[in-house]
This record gives sequence, structure tokens and C-alpha cells, in this order.
Amino acid sequence: MLDPHCDLLLVGDSVGMVVHGLPNTVGVTLEMMILHGQAVMRGSRRAMVVVDLPFGTYEGPPEVAYANAVRLMQETGAQAVKVESGPTIPPTIAYLVQRGIPVMGHVGLRPQSVLVDGAFKAKGRNPCERERVMREARATAEAGAFCIVVEGVAESLAREITEAVSVPTIGIGGSAACDGQILVVDDMLGLFDWTPKFVRRYADLRGEIARAAAAYADDVRSRRFPGLAETYFAKAAEKAAE
Repeated sequence: MLDPHCDLLLVGDSVGMVVHGLPNTVGVTLEMMILHGQAVMRGSRRAMVVVDLPFGTYEGPPEVAYANAVRLMQETGAQAVKVESGPTIPPTIAYLVQRGIPVMGHVGLRPQSVLVDGAFKAKGRNPCERERVMREARATAEAGAFCIVVEGVAESLAREITEAVSVPTIGIGGSAACDGQILVVDDMLGLFDWTPKFVRRYADLRGEIARAAAAYADDVRSRRFPGLAETYFAKAAEKAAE
């Protein structure tokens, strides 16, 4: 359903939270990302598909990151991988790109760092932090990332990053100053009571699902469902009914 309308589908490790109910993305495994990446690829015909490398699969030796990225791409058929671009990651990005793996970077609010940060907090709101995010964005682009997700930063910083790097920026809480935009589909479709400030809800599927479930339960309890239209009968009984 998304494929005809979106240029890029990101199979993000946020799947651990919005589908599996995890408190953050740290518990997401490579096997989970492969499983969901395969499912998305089966439904995609035109959009580019990028799959997150989850926490713990690329922060160590670049050879390990390469092996995990190769496995992810081979088993899903996706066109690229995404990594969160902390201070030690640009050399790994370069290592992967030099060996034929397209890499999307991610700066600003980095969900995989939630245990260090203590919470999901907007980034770049003081001069020191702003300089760090900008430095990481430049290093990510220079390492060979083909684009950069910019999450949870002030509009002025997102604009500065977009103007400073030579690759497209994709905002999620990064303002319209970025070259493109991305949202978690479950947030955008209104499947949760609470969403981050940067989300615009384009539907209320949570409400629709609740109404449908309540109507179904009421019909079952009152024996209105199943009715004749949803019931199978023996052939003789069907002819007699005619």
C-alpha cells in the first residue's frame, strides 16, 4: 500500500517498538530485521528499500559490520543498509561503501543510544552538542553515505547540515529544511495514543480498529454473528432452503 506513493521504504529497527512492544530498539536482533526486510521486499515493486543494521551489529570491527551487512542484503534483497552515525562509525561506513554496500547514515537523535542518553531527547540544542552533530554529519557524508537521516534537531541545525553536506538529508523531526521526510508508519497512521512532537497523524486507525473490535465482540455476544450469510449448510439443506 505504501510502495506506489513513497520513493523509499526504510525497514527501521523501530519495528521492535511498534510491532513487538519493546521499550526501545536495543533489543532488536539481526534476525528480526532480516525477517521484516524480507516481508517488505515481497510487497515492494518501485520504492528503494533500506534496512537498519540493529544495535550491536556494526559498532565493533568493520569486518563484522561487513559480514552482517552482506547477510542482511543477501537474505532480504534490499538495496542498502542504514547505520546510526556515532563518532566511531564513519570509518565503518567507508569500509562498507568501498566493498559495494550502499549505506544511509543517521545523525541527531540516535535511538540506539537511548541507554547512554537516558531518554529520547532532541539533539543540537546547545552550541557544544550542535557542533558535535554537525561534525558527525560531515564525517558521515565524507565517508561515503549516500544520504543522511537527520532526527530530532532544531530547524536551524537541520538547515545547516543540509547546506553543508553533499548528499540528501531526510528529516524526521528535522523540519522542512531537509531534502526529504520520513515517519514511522504506525505513528503517521494513528495507531498509538502518544506520538513524538514531529509526527503529523494522517489517520486514526487506532480508533477504527477499536470500533471494529467492539462491534465484532458485541455481534458475537448477542449471536448476531455469524449470520446466515456467513454460515455453511449441507447441500440438501441449501436446496430445501431454495
